[in-house]
Amino acid sequence: MPNRVYISFLRMPLLVRILLIALLVFLTFGISIHLLEPETFPTIFDGIWWAIITASTVGYGDYVPHSLMGRLTALFLILLGVGFVSSYFGTLAAAAVTKQDAFSEGRIPFKGENHIIIIGWNERSKELISKLTNTNFPQMIVLIDETLETNPVKSKFVHFIQGKGHVDETILKSDIEKAEKVLITADRGNDELQADMNSILTLLTIKGLCSKVKCIVEILTAEQVINAIRAGADEVIQSNKLTSVFMVNSLHSNGDGLLSNVIHQLQESRLTSSLVMETDIGKTFTELCQELLSKGFLLIGIKRGEDTMLNPSHSLKIEEKDQLLTFK
Repeated sequence: MPNRVYISFLRMPLLVRILLIALLVFLTFGISIHLLEPETFPTIFDGIWWAIITASTVGYGDYVPHSLMGRLTALFLILLGVGFVSSYFGTLAAAAVTKQDAFSEGRIPFKGENHIIIIGWNERSKELISKLTNTNFPQMIVLIDETLETNPVKSKFVHFIQGKGHVDETILKSDIEKAEKVLITADRGNDELQADMNSILTLLTIKGLCSKVKCIVEILTAEQVINAIRAGADEVIQSNKLTSVFMVNSLHSNGDGLLSNVIHQLQESRLTSSLVMETDIGKTFTELCQELLSKGFLLIGIKRGEDTMLNPSHSLKIEEKDQLLTFK
């Protein structure tokens, strides 16, 4: 039995072991000084109080032993107790620093819900994180990247996890089961095809661990879009295609940057989609557009299934499950 207790004691964290030993020392010397000088230390609590104050080198002086044995007891307490108290606070400080370093270096798992997971650190994710955290109601973000050594964003709303996105252990640290969305960005440091393959592999890992979470993946090559959809992507962003649209618009425009201005408006989250209300089913696009205009919303299109119709026929009838694309 004593051997089991000793083994259990050794298995405790170092901080807990030192604290228990220190408490035992305080209790032992507190009781001893009470028995040696009952007039100076009327109660056991007074003795324990004196032992703690003496061992911590505070030394209020409200209780002082007068006998030879009492002073020898105090001497042993100083030699023994101060060491344990110093060890305790030193270990406590070291544990706090180690915990902070582990948190900064991305070794601490995230615990939460309704958070957004962003995989890959680059200019796009940097800009996105900045916009998501600098709002009136910022949402918690988990950033996963294997190239970073420490958290690049000094914000309480950003939790960093260091590791590869296609490794189960890394994804599980992000509490994927409770995440709202996952954004997988492309690594432009690699060949475009290799970057897409890495993104699809990460997507497969995430969907394998949690198929219900919505995944948005950035794909660079048009050929890999279908593979990303097969892998379970809920939305595919073809960033190279978007860039080419900007370039074509700039070539055919008068240099007024019209498309850039429109995109800037979209950055302010003014474009939204919402499920059509039951009372609006059967109305024409024109009728619903006029109703929404009176409420300060501009209806610019309808999303029906996989089709997105911008400025459709004004006589188009609104159907059940249509998504209304509005601009505020």
